[in-house]
Parts: sequence; C-alpha cells; structure tokens
Amino acid sequence: MPRILVAGEALIDFIPKGHGPLHAVETFHRRAGGAPANVAVGLARLDAPPLFWTRIGDDPFGDYLAGTFADAEIDDAYVERDPDAKTTLVFVSLDPDADRSFSFHRDGTADTRMRPGTVPDAALADLGWVHAGGVTLADEPSRAATFDLMERAHGVDGTVVSFDPNARPELFDEFDFASSCARAFAAADVVKATAEDLIAAGVVDEDATDADAPDLARAVTERGPHTALVTRGPDGALARAEPAAPWNPTDEPLVVEHPGYAVDPVDTTGAGDAFCAGAIASLSDGEPLAEALGFANAVAARTTTARGAMTALPTRSAVAALRD
Repeated sequence: MPRILVAGEALIDFIPKGHGPLHAVETFHRRAGGAPANVAVGLARLDAPPLFWTRIGDDPFGDYLAGTFADAEIDDAYVERDPDAKTTLVFVSLDPDADRSFSFHRDGTADTRMRPGTVPDAALADLGWVHAGGVTLADEPSRAATFDLMERAHGVDGTVVSFDPNARPELFDEFDFASSCARAFAAADVVKATAEDLIAAGVVDEDATDADAPDLARAVTERGPHTALVTRGPDGALARAEPAAPWNPTDEPLVVEHPGYAVDPVDTTGAGDAFCAGAIASLSDGEPLAEALGFANAVAARTTTARGAMTALPTRSAVAALRD
C-alpha cells in the first residue's frame, strides 16, 4: 500500500451526554476530533497508518490530541505544537435521530496557523495519496498551506489527491466557501461530498437531494476530479469514476452504488470521515471501485453505533463482522 498523508485540523469535540439543543446540555464528554484527524486515525485503525500534518496548541488539550495520535501509531513528523495559540474546541449537539450540529471556538487557534511548505517536495514524491479537507480553507495562513499542499501534490505523477469539502460556511468570514472549493476541486483527483456540501459549494442547485446522486457526482467530475464519492447517510453512497481514474478499467464513466448497512445509530458525528478513511484505504490498496464503496459504507455505518467520531472508528475485523 502506498504511503498516505492526511492534512488539516485536529480539535477537541465536546459530545453531549444526551440529546437536545446545546443550551440545554449540562454534561459533555471530551473526545478527539477534526475531520482530517478522524480520517487519519480511521486509516490507522484499518491498518493503513498515515502521516498526519496538523497544528495543535502547546496546551493540555494539545497534549491530549498528541497522545491520541501516538496511541494510534500515527507518524508525528508533521504534528506541530504551537506555543502561541490554543487548540480548537467544538461543542456538539445531537437531535433524537443522532444528527448533529456544532458550535466552534476557533478564533486564531493553532489549526488556523499551518504554514505553506511544511511538507517538502521530497516528502511528497514518496507519497501515493494526499487527503485534505475544507475547514482549513477558512483562515490564513492555513488556507494558503492547504492549497499549496494540494497543488504541489497534484503535480506529482502517481499521487492521488482527495478532498472533502466538509461544508462549514459559517466559518468563512473572510473568504468565499464556493470559490474556495472550486480551487480545491481543480487540484483534486477524488472528491467525497454530500448533497449539502455540494449545495454550499455552489456546485449544484439548492434543491438538490440525495436522490440526485448521479447528477451530483457528474457535476463534481465536470469540475476537475476524475472520481466523485457522494454519500447519502443511511442510504449508502454512489461513486462515479471517469476513464482517467486508475480504478476505472473502461473507456466510459463507471458509476456504482451501494445501499449502505442497517444499524441503530447512536451518534453520526464523524461518519463521513470514517467513510473517507475506508475509501482511501481500499482504493489506495488497489481494490475495485465497487468493493471500495461497500467497504467505506461499512466503516461509516459501524462508526455511528458508538459515541464520538474518533473513539467509534472501527478496526478491519469489526467492519468484516458487519459485512458478514
């Protein structure tokens, strides 16, 4: 399996003990989080430990995150500690269906202060896959650092670049989310997204739904990536790969679907990140697109059966048990 690099924010999620609006929650549980951090740990749980580039505070919460990455046996060569900025905190609320909303405490925190050029060209040349997310595009200098990484990696032969918009337009005070995603799509080979992500990114009309997944996937590939992975929550996912994709052996677009797995969800936080980890692990290992889609769906479904995005990430044996 080629070496993988994941880049982006790592933070602390405060998960509520029960359901209900944030103002009514009295008890929270601290959990490691951040979409790229979840993907990195998810890959490690699936026996594909990546390099992880992030920036966390030189504070107790940063200590907790660093320990979490060490426990997951993630290479910490690019896990930076910022002596002048705090670690980001996010408070999560859950509705009765386990869907979530977020309150970010992220003004000038460490993950907004990543620097371009931290990962040198020589290191990129040894990678087979680079993955980034949309949250770090909201603030400089992490915005420039993310684009710099994606665009340099995109120019390396044999390296796949993936991107998850992870739409949080409320974080984009200075920059436009849609135009930011347009630039990221141009530098990506693979985009994983939901209908909501693509609406926020201006890729599709605001009335688009999960039922429009074939059209959503085509709209993604029309903007540069050769592969689109459109997730549909409990209804599974759809993938479209153009002939340029290494997992498409045909001369026509390859479209596959998977209906997902029936589970009793407890917390959907991080399910999309788990899907990303499953898809990257499978595709980078040379699995066919249909197999990768089924595997990624199983990783995501298994994650929703426990609380906390990162603590619920499954091992390969747990995924295999769900698929049997």
